[in-house]
Amino acid sequence: MADSIALARGDAPPVFLDTKGEHHPQNGTLFGFWLYLLSDLMIFACLFATYGVLSRSYAAGPSGRDLFDLSLVAINTGILLVSSITYGLAMIAMQRRSLRGLVGWLAATGVLGLAFLGVEMYEFAHLIHLGAGPQRSAFLSAFFALVGTHGLHVLFGVVWLVVLCVQLRRHGITPANARRVACLSMFWHFLDVVWIGVFSFVYLMGVLP
Repeated sequence: MADSIALARGDAPPVFLDTKGEHHPQNGTLFGFWLYLLSDLMIFACLFATYGVLSRSYAAGPSGRDLFDLSLVAINTGILLVSSITYGLAMIAMQRRSLRGLVGWLAATGVLGLAFLGVEMYEFAHLIHLGAGPQRSAFLSAFFALVGTHGLHVLFGVVWLVVLCVQLRRHGITPANARRVACLSMFWHFLDVVWIGVFSFVYLMGVLP
């Protein structure tokens, strides 16, 4: 309402500042994003704990040893780890103020993210085709919940990458865009760390007798 009155009078709309008179608190965005990552970490901790409890509840159905293809999962793990390297190269390009290099490496990261999702969707489709869908047993329900939640996060990260590349092409490496690149960097590396946990705890331990 105050904005509308100010605009009707021809005045500039009010600007809300912090106690130091600054429009954007220094490091406020990064601190808030760290809080978000901690909340996301709690979600994955619950999913890992659920899987740990239900990982042997096969309901007379197939186990991880019967279903998991470690060679395929290893390839997918390599794809995601390489995407972490390409994002690191994007951060280096941003420090050098190279817009072309930054957008190029972000695009490469997005392509690798899509490749990761493609392999994961193939794995899910193959399991469902074998009759090992999430409704088959508590083990498979926990498996699809954990791995699927991570996949949804990767999908969100790819969408974020696309939006960020568009913003960079339009506005360049502004302070706001630099903050967004840094936040997405933390998010992407966080997903890599979570996937290492999935690969070790779910797949490697899942093939044990």
